[in-house]
Amino acid sequence: MSVETQKETLGFQTEVKQLLHLMIHSLYSNKEIFLRELISNASDAVDKLRFEALAKPELLEGGAELKIRVSFDKDAKTVTLEDNGIGMNRDDVITHLGTIAKSGTADFMKNLSGDQKKDSHLIGQFGVGFYSAFIVADKVDVYSRRAGTPASEGVHWSSKGEGEFEVATIDKPERGTRIVLHLKSAEDEFADGWRLRNIIKKYSDHIALPIELPKEVTAAEGEEKPAVEWETVNRASALWTRPRTEVKDEEYQEFYKHIAHDFENPLAWSHNKVEGKLEYSSLLYVPARAPFDLYQREAPKGLKLYVQRVFVMDQAESFLPLYLRFIKGVVDSNDLSLNVSREILQKDPIIDSMKSALTKRVLDMLEKLAKNEPEQYKGFWKNFGQVMKEGPAEDFANKEKIAGLLRFASTQGDDGEQVVGLADYLARAKEGQDKIYYLTGETYAQVKNSPHLEVFRKKGIEVLLLTDRIDEWLMSYLSEFDGKTFVDVARGDLDLGNLDSEEDKKAAEEVAKSKEGLVERLKTALGDSVAEVRVSHRLTDSPAILAIGEQDLGLQMRQILEASGQKVPESKPIFEFNPSHPLIEKLDGEQNEGRFGDLSHILFDQAALAAGESLKDPAAYVTRLNKLLVELSA
Repeated sequence: MSVETQKETLGFQTEVKQLLHLMIHSLYSNKEIFLRELISNASDAVDKLRFEALAKPELLEGGAELKIRVSFDKDAKTVTLEDNGIGMNRDDVITHLGTIAKSGTADFMKNLSGDQKKDSHLIGQFGVGFYSAFIVADKVDVYSRRAGTPASEGVHWSSKGEGEFEVATIDKPERGTRIVLHLKSAEDEFADGWRLRNIIKKYSDHIALPIELPKEVTAAEGEEKPAVEWETVNRASALWTRPRTEVKDEEYQEFYKHIAHDFENPLAWSHNKVEGKLEYSSLLYVPARAPFDLYQREAPKGLKLYVQRVFVMDQAESFLPLYLRFIKGVVDSNDLSLNVSREILQKDPIIDSMKSALTKRVLDMLEKLAKNEPEQYKGFWKNFGQVMKEGPAEDFANKEKIAGLLRFASTQGDDGEQVVGLADYLARAKEGQDKIYYLTGETYAQVKNSPHLEVFRKKGIEVLLLTDRIDEWLMSYLSEFDGKTFVDVARGDLDLGNLDSEEDKKAAEEVAKSKEGLVERLKTALGDSVAEVRVSHRLTDSPAILAIGEQDLGLQMRQILEASGQKVPESKPIFEFNPSHPLIEKLDGEQNEGRFGDLSHILFDQAALAAGESLKDPAAYVTRLNKLLVELSA
C-alpha cells in the first residue's frame, strides 16, 4: 500500500448528505444498478481519455489498450471496478465526489415519485450515479490518478457515506481510477463472479470497450494459485456499427438507457447506415418522457458524436434543430476530422447535409409512430407537443411535414385533449370547405364556449381550439396545410366562402344596410375604444363580440410580449353585434343617448370578458351595470 500524505478530512456538501441518506435508506429496491452506474462513469472516463489523446498522445502513457475491469474478493467482501481512462487529480476528486450542482440535486429530489424501482433509476440522469455505490457498500475507497500527471500525484478518497470523506495523496503508477466497494454484510451476494457477469450482460453489454472479469481458474493440488486471467464478458463492439438484423430490441433499449440515463424504454428508434457521398451511421431514439430541462433551450443537448468509432463529443447540438432537442442517440461519421470542435461543426458543410438527413429521419420516425401506434403518439404529444410547435418557425424546409405531426383540441371533442391532426380535420371537413378554422385562447373552457363559434356550431363546421401559450405564435408561421389556408375565426371579417349560400350572403348584406344607423350611433358612443363597428355574421345567440383586426396581435401574443418586457403595439378591437338579438333590438330603439351610451359600454365590456380579456376600467363597468339594475327594479 502506498504511503499516504497530505491527508485531510472534509465534509460533504449539504445536498450530497441528503442524497446519501436517500441512497442508503430509500433507493434499495433495485440494488444491482450500482454496477451499471459505475461502469457507465468508467466508460465516460475512457471516452474522455480517447478524445484528449487525439491532441496529446502522450496521455496514453504507452497503455493504449483501454478497458474496464471488475473483480471481487469473497473473503474480504469487496467488489473492485477499475478503468484506465482519464482519471482524476486531487481537485477533481474533491469537486466530483464531494459536491453536486445544486440545480441537479433539486431537480433530482423534485422528480422522485415514491416508487423505489423508478426512483433508483433516476440517479444517472442527474449526474449522481457514483453515490449509488452506497446502496450496497458501507465504505467506498477511490484510488485515482489523472493521465499526464506523475505517479506521485495519485489520490485516495475514502468515505463511509456519513457526512464526511478523507482525501490523501498517494503513489499510483497506473493512470485511471480504481473503486473498491466494501459490501454491507447483507450484500455479499455481489462478491460473486456469476452475479457480476449477469449484471454486466444485462446492463452494459453494449459498452464499446472490453469489460473484463477474472476467469474462474482453480489451481491443481499443491500448485501455487495461477496468475489472474481476464476474460471479456460484454460484446465490446459499438452497437450502432452492427447490422440491424443482428441487434435485438432489448439491446437497443438497454443502449438507450445507457446514453440517455433513463429508466424507461424509448417509444421508438431508427438505426441507419448511410454510404455514398457521405458515410455515417446513426442511431436515434424518441424518449417516452420529457427530461426535466426540456424547456430550458440553453440546456446541454444533442447527439453523442463519434468519428470512426472514436468518441469526440457528448452533446453535439449541430446535427438536429432545436425543436428536436429531446431526441437522444449517436452519430458516427467517417467524413469528419478527429480534432473537430463545436465551432468547426457549426461551419462544416458536411454537417448541414447530415443535419438535413437526420431531421428527416426523426420526422419519418414520428410519422410512423403516429400512424402505427396512435396511443403511443398521444403520450409523445403530451410530453413533447409544445416543443414540436417550435418547428414550423425554425425549420421552413420541413414545415408541411411538421404540421402533419401537430395535434390540437377541437369542437369535435369534449375534454380538451389535443388529439386532432390536420389530416383528420380535413378528412372530416364539410363539402366545399377550403379553409382550416381555428380559435386561440387562454383556457379550453373559454374557447369552447366562445361566441365566435356560434355560427360554426349552427353549420356543423369543426374548429380547432388552441390554448397553449405558444399557439398564436405558431399560427403566424403556418399559413396553409395541404393547400388549405388557416383562418382565425376571431380575426378580421369572417368569410365562410362556399359554406354560405348566395341567399345567406344576400340576406346578410340587406341586414347590414338596414342597421347602418345603429352602426353610426355605436361608433359615436364607443368612440376611441373601438377601431370599427359592424354587423356580425358570426353570432347566433350572443349580442356582441370583439374581433381582432387582420394585422393586429391577439391576446396570447400581447401577453408574451408584455411578459418579456417588450413594447406591445397599440391596437383597438372591432365591435360586432348580432342584429337579431333582443338586447340589440332594445338598444336600437333606445332614444335616450346617455342610456344608449351606458348600454353600449356594458355590451362592449361583456364582449371583452367573453374574449378572456381584463377590463381596462372595471369600476366603470360595475357602476353602469348597477345603474341599469336599479332602473330595471324600479
